[in-house]
Amino acid sequence: MDLTLSPDEQRFEGEVRAFIADNLPDDIREKVRLDRHLGRDDFMRWQQILGQQGWFTGAWPKAFGGHEWSPMQTVIFNRVAGEMHCPELQVFGPAMVGPVLYTFGTPEQQSQHLPAIRDSSIWWCQGYSEPGAGSDLAALQTQAENAGDHYRVNGQKIWTSFAHHADWMFCLVRTSREGRKQEGISFLLIDMKTPGVEVQPIRMMDGRHYLNAVFFNNVKVPRANLIGEEGRGWTYAKFLLENERVENANLRFITQELQKLRKVASEVRSKGRPLIEDPAFAAAVSAVEIQFKTLEIGLLRTLSDMHAGATVGAGKSSFIKIRGTEIAQRITELLVQASGADAQRYQPGPLFDQSDAALIGPEYALGPVATYLFCRAMTIYGGSTEVQKNIMAKHTLGL
Repeated sequence: MDLTLSPDEQRFEGEVRAFIADNLPDDIREKVRLDRHLGRDDFMRWQQILGQQGWFTGAWPKAFGGHEWSPMQTVIFNRVAGEMHCPELQVFGPAMVGPVLYTFGTPEQQSQHLPAIRDSSIWWCQGYSEPGAGSDLAALQTQAENAGDHYRVNGQKIWTSFAHHADWMFCLVRTSREGRKQEGISFLLIDMKTPGVEVQPIRMMDGRHYLNAVFFNNVKVPRANLIGEEGRGWTYAKFLLENERVENANLRFITQELQKLRKVASEVRSKGRPLIEDPAFAAAVSAVEIQFKTLEIGLLRTLSDMHAGATVGAGKSSFIKIRGTEIAQRITELLVQASGADAQRYQPGPLFDQSDAALIGPEYALGPVATYLFCRAMTIYGGSTEVQKNIMAKHTLGL
């Protein structure tokens, strides 16, 4: 595959660089550059700036307010965003429930929700995993009882990313126990302000709060919030998961962390010279860069298939997910190694910007361990690596 940018793509790259340079708030840029904690306002401010440009949903069809970015434009945007220290985009709206809505939703659902996703005025979260239904998602038990003009929802979701920030949740629920377990699942949209919804935080080992348990106690959800047909939620979920696993390629994050790795390795001294000149360490960095380039080619092929309307297939999206998460983890390991003993100090005040405590040690050493610890979850969330390999064996290799 030819990765040389065409003149139009070069112009687009220049436009993206100029826009980010002029519009990314300095305080957000510095937080990302220095691995500081980002709050809801930080994410929303940047996403709303992108929304005004139409770039928060740049890959959407023009009929639904997007720009129909080509696969290469999508890659360019994410690559430049990583290089220029942009925050990770919260993709639950634009890359997950948004395509479900404009593909399977009613005109009323589309008019209600798509504009708020485009301008990032609403934050979405994903209600899939449960305590007994993680890798085996079809085993979910959250019940949605048909009560005429509404459903009454009872149950629990777990590991729900940013549910404490979310205004709405797209949620898989069980509406029937007849037939195969996949056949009794439906896809509901739930307003997080509805009485009976309770969000309980799950703290990470470094003190950050990303994950939550969400409880539903007789939550009344209008039938108008059902996507598509009752009992076909598994079909819509598989459609969404293909997009999620492509997002898990982590293109922006990897680009940013690779850039950070090279900078740190050029500043740290080893045996009187920059660490990046150490043959063994340089070889490790080069190896992960090569892996990243092959991932980028695979991602472009997958995005091209999706852009052409072809079915990507579970095997391809699983490959992207596995390689993207493993490469991201490897880079964070190398960053911890490069930062050395300085990175072992836990300094929550500077990390969370919660005190005026002076930073001990170099700036670059504050965030690597926290990022490394969080990234251990990458090969679990969105479908564990073990499960993804089984999917590839079945759907790609026919085993």
